[in-house]
Amino acid sequence: MRVAGIMSGTSLDGIDVAVIETGRKMRTLAHRTVPYSKAVREAILAVSNATCHTSQISRLNFLLPELYAKALGDWVRKYRVELIGCHGQTIFHEGASTLQAGDGSILAERAGVPVVSDFRPRDMAAGGKGAPLVPFVDYQLFRHRSRGRVALNIGGIANLTAIPPRGKPESVISFDTGPGNMVINGLVRHFTQGRRNFDAEGRIAARGHLMRTLLEQLLDEPYYRAKPPKTAGREQYGDEFAQRLVDTRFAFANLVTTATVLTAATISLGIQKFVRPRMPVHDLVVSGGGIHNRSLMAQLAALLPGVRIQSTAEYGVDPDAKEAVAFAMLAYETYRGRPGNLPSATGARRAVVLGKVSR
Repeated sequence: MRVAGIMSGTSLDGIDVAVIETGRKMRTLAHRTVPYSKAVREAILAVSNATCHTSQISRLNFLLPELYAKALGDWVRKYRVELIGCHGQTIFHEGASTLQAGDGSILAERAGVPVVSDFRPRDMAAGGKGAPLVPFVDYQLFRHRSRGRVALNIGGIANLTAIPPRGKPESVISFDTGPGNMVINGLVRHFTQGRRNFDAEGRIAARGHLMRTLLEQLLDEPYYRAKPPKTAGREQYGDEFAQRLVDTRFAFANLVTTATVLTAATISLGIQKFVRPRMPVHDLVVSGGGIHNRSLMAQLAALLPGVRIQSTAEYGVDPDAKEAVAFAMLAYETYRGRPGNLPSATGARRAVVLGKVSR
């Protein structure tokens, strides 16, 4: 079966689209990213706070599937796509509730094939946190008989899936480690007045200096020592967090350097505190926009000596497309009536079939 996956993450870079072919071995047929316009990015940020009006949320809920359909373009016909999995755009997520904008019915109407959407609430109804959901796919793609692997995705938020050698699904460890690109991006947008949205290749961080005292204060947050399962989002690391850093009045480059080290340090802390006591870590398999940040990747290598750091590309999955691929795979499980969550990752009482199907 050929399935398209559509993902727009918390980093607000744009819309990732992938087409896969299921079977004995999953195969990626195509992928692309369509950037958000400045107006759409601002509209999403406007509803990601406590003061927005419900009309803004409703309009965005109808606008986004139109953009998803345009991003998909002619691929339904070209690749004979039979199903779409669409994560939607997270505009609010906490332990007790979640909301992803992007109505599946509209996308199904525009694309002409069934759409699985709204994946997270069913896991939460079963006592889980609704996230992370990608570990189900990480387990399928990266488990190994003799090597302990950590699949790390560095999007707006950084999250990991730790898979022990010969690990069973119930032995998987997964959680959000903290900020990924979100704080870095927020600082870059602030200081460039929106002219730039991210630190390309980590060049700004490379010329700055670490503000060690500030870093120590940031690392003192209780979240980093809270036991998994746990999940984070824009509520913790959005514009208000970035503004806290701006208010220190440190230089732009120094703040970006410090935010970059914060991301690497919290990833390392998560691995050292919650993964290594339970399994060996041989490989770190990285995806997401953060893989292109050379400063961030260098910090990770320094903090995790002896760990082989790889790209998901070495396993046939483009690092920029992995989450779109993941939601295509999750949609396929839903369409076949099979559970798609890992209770060990989300904290749910049981495995459940995820999402809603719009035919």
